[in-house]
Amino acid sequence: MNFRVLRFFLFLVSLLLYTFLPAQYAPPAGQPGTTAMHKDSSAFIGWASTCIIEKGFINLSDTTMVYNGSNKATYGSYLNGIGQADQLVVSLGDHGSAVLGFKYPIINGSGPDFAIFENSFDDTFLELAFVEVSSDGRNFIRFPAVSHIPDDEQVPTFGTIDARSIHNLAGKYRVAYGTPFDLEDLKDSAGININLVTYVRIIDVGGCIVIPYASYDSQGHKINDPWPTPFDTGGFDLDAVGVIHDTSKINPDGNPSAIKIYPNPVEKELNIVSAREGQSGVTITDVAGRIFLELRLNMKTVIDLSSLPAGIYLARFSLPDGTSISKKIVKI
Repeated sequence: MNFRVLRFFLFLVSLLLYTFLPAQYAPPAGQPGTTAMHKDSSAFIGWASTCIIEKGFINLSDTTMVYNGSNKATYGSYLNGIGQADQLVVSLGDHGSAVLGFKYPIINGSGPDFAIFENSFDDTFLELAFVEVSSDGRNFIRFPAVSHIPDDEQVPTFGTIDARSIHNLAGKYRVAYGTPFDLEDLKDSAGININLVTYVRIIDVGGCIVIPYASYDSQGHKINDPWPTPFDTGGFDLDAVGVIHDTSKINPDGNPSAIKIYPNPVEKELNIVSAREGQSGVTITDVAGRIFLELRLNMKTVIDLSSLPAGIYLARFSLPDGTSISKKIVKI
C-alpha cells in the first residue's frame, strides 16, 4: 500500500474512533455531554473575594531562563482572580499556585459546587491545574484528578490535547467556560468538612513528562500538557472561581442580626444573642464535621469554648421560626 494512502487511512481510522467511540470523560464546551459552564450561567451565586498568588518559574527545568527580566511568570495581578470571569487573568507559571477565599463557605449541594475558569483560546490548547480545597486554610485536600493524555511524547509548547481525556483538572474548557467540581467527590476524605469549604487552591501541573519535573494524577499517570511555556504568560492562566452552592442561603444578608456572636475570634467565652423570642438551638462542629457541642439557647447565652483546640468551627443555629443560620467561629 502506498505510504500516503496508509497515512490517510490511519487518519480516517483515528477520526472515526474520536467521533464515534464513547468518551471516557466529558467533551469540550458546546458538544453533547459537556459539563462546561458558561460564565453568565444563573447557577453562579458568588465569586472569589480574595486571591493570594505564588508565581512559578517560566521553565521549571531551567530556572536561569529569563523572559522580560524575570525567571517567573509575571503576567497579571492577583486582582484578576477575584470576581466574575472576565477574561482578565493572572498566569501562575510552572507549578505556581493561587489560593482563593470567599465571602461565604462553599457547601456540598446537588451537582457541582464551584467552577474554575481559564482563558484557553480554543478547545484543544489546554493548560491544566490541580484543584484543592480547605476548611481551615492549613489542610488542603486534592480532587482526584485523572489524565489519560498519552505521555510517551511531550506535548509541545503550542500542542493540543483532548478534553475527553481529562477529569477533575482545572483548565479543561476554553475561555468563558468553567470546569465544575463536585465536593461529593471528597465525602470520604479526612481533614475536610465539605459543608464548610473556605478556600480553593489551584496549582499548575507544569506539564513536563521528564522526571523529576513531572506531575502525576491520582492514578499515577504523568500529566502531559503544553510545555515548555517560557513566557511571562506561562502556566495555568486563572480567570475566576465561580460558586454554585454556599452558606449564603442559610445565612442570608437580609437577616444578619437574627443571631449575634462575640468576640470572634474567641479565646474563652463566646456570647450569643438572639433577636427573636423563644428558644434557639446551636450545634458546633469542627472542619471534619464532628460535633463538639449541642445545646439550647436563651435570648442571651454565654458558652465556654476554652477547651476547644484552636481552629475554625461552624455554628449552626436553629431559630424559633424554623429557619436556620450558620456562622463561622474562629477559636484562638
